[in-house]
Amino acid sequence: MKIGLIAMSGIRVCDAELLRLGLTLPGFVERSKTIASLPSLGLLTLAGLTPSQHEIRYMEIADLKQQKDLPHDFDLVAISSYSAQIDEAYELAKYYKAMGIPVAMGGPHVTVLPDEAAEFCSCVVIGEGEQSWQEVLRDCEQGTLKPTYGSRSGDFDMADSPLPAFELLDINKYDRLTVQTSRGCPHACDFCASSVLLTSRYKQKPISKVLEEIDAILQIWKHPFIEFADDNSLVNFSYWKELLPQMAKRKLRWFTETDLSVSENEELLTLMRESGCAQVLIGLESPVPDALKGVELHNDWKHKRYAHYKEAIRVIQSHGITVNGCFVIGLDGHTTDIFDQVFEFVNDSGLYEVQVTILTPFPGTPLYARLLKENRILEPTNWRKCTLFDVNYLPTHMSPEQLASGFRNLVVRLYSDEFTKFRRNNFRKMLRKHLEEGDYN
Repeated sequence: MKIGLIAMSGIRVCDAELLRLGLTLPGFVERSKTIASLPSLGLLTLAGLTPSQHEIRYMEIADLKQQKDLPHDFDLVAISSYSAQIDEAYELAKYYKAMGIPVAMGGPHVTVLPDEAAEFCSCVVIGEGEQSWQEVLRDCEQGTLKPTYGSRSGDFDMADSPLPAFELLDINKYDRLTVQTSRGCPHACDFCASSVLLTSRYKQKPISKVLEEIDAILQIWKHPFIEFADDNSLVNFSYWKELLPQMAKRKLRWFTETDLSVSENEELLTLMRESGCAQVLIGLESPVPDALKGVELHNDWKHKRYAHYKEAIRVIQSHGITVNGCFVIGLDGHTTDIFDQVFEFVNDSGLYEVQVTILTPFPGTPLYARLLKENRILEPTNWRKCTLFDVNYLPTHMSPEQLASGFRNLVVRLYSDEFTKFRRNNFRKMLRKHLEEGDYN
């Protein structure tokens, strides 16, 4: 069969004024553009699972309205999409179905709303695609596709992970490629809409598999920048202390998302620096401790660590690893003071980089269920507003308009050329001081 693997990509923002501001504040959209330009590791993994007798074409669609010359010569199309792009994904599925081409759809949104997606495609793939992809292929060949495949059980063993088909990519299109070492997260933040929607438990890929993927990237990219596509990479210290020396031999640069606990292990931080870690992204969520209460549902992990925020940032950055501190604006404990509070925290903490997003009720999350029950979601099925930059709920201590306008003003302040230069110069001064004082070696 000829199989088309199509990833819906690109930045989505409904707030026209914020979008206009973003065009003049490159720092604001920098991380979003990076995420939007990453290839779909999920689809590349399915490609790696596909028997060699099939012909595969991988493609990304950033804007369906501007897409020209969609290929028609497929026997099966598989589409992966997040919530903000799902309406376009449904349009694309209808387009191919109208041509008599079977369409499979998957991803976090489809996993939590399979009945919605089923109206537009031939079959939905729920949960981890690896557990059912080959069955989908066999049934498609035989003309016996079932409406639904897979589950959210999280049964897939990452020891069976195939090598993603990185060779399908035009490497010149990307400034980083992704490798996954784990799925799920030991924490349970109520707003999280990542791989926790695909699997019910935290699990890790064998180190030998991770190194195999890195080596495959090195075959097509001599000096790669790798982003680990994990919700929380560095929670298992012993795993990473074994992996990092092997990465150091391969002379990489890399980035990942993790939590504050990494600051508690000097040996790990040294290994991270020596293996090429450029930056870690950490979800701080709020500079106001009361707003953190209840955000992490297991044991209020983030609230309990608030007092260590600034020291953790200092320790990590003293090792030459920059921290991208992430804040979710509009938590229930936030008032209209939050915009000044975020700016002041960033200024005082010495953060090298900062990411701000608006609290977003993604379908399938505890946050969505709670706000829906409280009748606080403005447009319960307007998935186009699941962008992280648009307001689609009623905040507790301000109006939606105050949240949107305050967020825009905060973005202007945080990402001005002056403040961006200040943050980065401050990091360099701090690092020079630590080097001179011998705080790390």
